[in-house]
Amino acid sequence: MHRRPIVSALVSLSLILGVLPPLACVATAAGKPGYPDRITWAGHSWQVKSSTSRVGPGPNYFSPSTDNVWVDGTGRLHLKITLRNGRWNCAEVIGAESFGYGTYSFTLASAVDALDPNVVLGLFTWSDKGAFNHREIDVEFARWGDAGGPTNAQYVVQPSSLAGHLHRFTQPAAAAPTFHGFTWRAGTIDFASADLSAWSHAWSYVGADVPKPGGENVRLNLWLFGGAAPTDGREVEVVVERFSFAP
Repeated sequence: MHRRPIVSALVSLSLILGVLPPLACVATAAGKPGYPDRITWAGHSWQVKSSTSRVGPGPNYFSPSTDNVWVDGTGRLHLKITLRNGRWNCAEVIGAESFGYGTYSFTLASAVDALDPNVVLGLFTWSDKGAFNHREIDVEFARWGDAGGPTNAQYVVQPSSLAGHLHRFTQPAAAAPTFHGFTWRAGTIDFASADLSAWSHAWSYVGADVPKPGGENVRLNLWLFGGAAPTDGREVEVVVERFSFAP
């Protein structure tokens, strides 16, 4: 079931907007074996996903090339979908720590309201172990192939197929920077988004099936729904200003 957020979401939104300072935290090692490429961003180490065949999500090819994933001179993370030698390559970074309960905040420097209908941007937690639906908690920007869809974003507590686990909303046009995140507590997940104007949005999920922490890590990815090329045939780039965590 779900409810409109009250106190926790206000705290989450304050953290996302930077009103409250992030607190010190103790994190355990996580990450995924087999991805040797790494970057340092937002004060953390991240593995860069790579594949030589199509893998999920999508399925797609994921490239560790600096054409797809890099950190610029101002410390911003760039994720880019590129076309190289007739193959579309997507981008994903995987945090090397497991934080558990707390507030996860992301600042996007790019406008994400008008992503190509086949493009998906994910800000989420994930565990390779299957318990609690891989402990997947998502903020996603996507139209899932539907160019005429009335919404362009969603909050999800997986599995999304269950009633009340998915909340669709609309990120306003040309709004950047934007602030997104969630506060994960026992039995409750409060999501919130905002920009520098008066716009904000929030939603909460409450239930006995809220995941318990255990080996999950933070991931950011930019990929193609169903592995289909962008409808306009153009490469796609998203810039992420900041990630932070507060227990």
